[in-house]
Amino acid sequence: MTNVDWLESLSPWPREGFGTDRMRALLAQLRDPQAGLPAVHVVGTNGKSTTTRMVEELLTAGGVRAGAYLSPHVRSWAERVRVAGAEADLEAALHVVRPPAERLEATQFEVLTAAAFVAFRDAAVEAAAVEAGLGGRHDATNVLDATRVVVLTNVSLEHTDVLGATREAIAAEKLAVVRPGCTVVVGEPEWEGPARAAGAGEVIVEPGGSPALAVAAARAFLGREPDASALEGVSLAGRLERRSGEIRDGAHNPEGVRWLVEHLPRDDYTVMASILADKDVDGMLEGLAGVGRRFVACRSSSPRALPPSELGDRARPLFDVVEVRDDPHDALAVAHALGEPVLVTGSLYLLTDLEAGSGAGGRP
Repeated sequence: MTNVDWLESLSPWPREGFGTDRMRALLAQLRDPQAGLPAVHVVGTNGKSTTTRMVEELLTAGGVRAGAYLSPHVRSWAERVRVAGAEADLEAALHVVRPPAERLEATQFEVLTAAAFVAFRDAAVEAAAVEAGLGGRHDATNVLDATRVVVLTNVSLEHTDVLGATREAIAAEKLAVVRPGCTVVVGEPEWEGPARAAGAGEVIVEPGGSPALAVAAARAFLGREPDASALEGVSLAGRLERRSGEIRDGAHNPEGVRWLVEHLPRDDYTVMASILADKDVDGMLEGLAGVGRRFVACRSSSPRALPPSELGDRARPLFDVVEVRDDPHDALAVAHALGEPVLVTGSLYLLTDLEAGSGAGGRP
């Protein structure tokens, strides 16, 4: 079994609840590769990966040997860890992490996070853009001790059983990654006060979306104006990804759908989707109905995916044509037959399934 195969076999969920104790123990056995690492820590509900990737690009353009840690992935696990403008050698990093991780029974995300820090140390990374996984306070990434900038992209209701039942409670969980005196960039002005209360030395309000957030974060980190032209051509798999006859985007909540709809060039798509049962399914469907009248329901590999028959039933009042297929590849063929362009969305699990031809695996 390769180290990546071993990684994929791990549980993404901690058995005894979320927290950083095991993560800190794992890093201690690895000689704390994260210690002293200057970082831009990105938290929020939507847009984290794009913002993180853009910060990486701006730091690199500014002459910094930068790394980036992203999640989830669409095409391969290696997408998640980047060093000096390219994917790191994830297999090599996992080789280092695996023995202590097995002893401690670390989770999949803990292993990945530790592997990222090992890769950064081994490559002499000077700064890293680090995306939080779930929340902030108890997230495995909340072990950084030299964070210079925190970015809070936005806040919506998500994972309320873990993060809290209100946006204010969720924002507090996310802002728990703030280190005393660091700069915090917020994409929504209502979080300026909570950011200061969390210990921010300076708060920058920047509501212009991922590019503007990334520029503000890089400016704060570098202490000078970054070269915004470095963002031209930056793209991520599964984020408004254009392919022949289709667009793929992993929007997985109403806010993500709203952003997607605003950025689509037309309104006559065949919409193909799988949606997790614990999401606001009806809110997402209502948004998607604004960009097409044809809908194909399918099931991603996530155990939390809504059964396609139920998704189809909930879509029928909103769409003129509704088809139901269990397998994503069959569903994609049906969607193209119904009429292009096709919009594939609702879950990054679904996009990964279409890439791999099998289960997505390993994402909470």
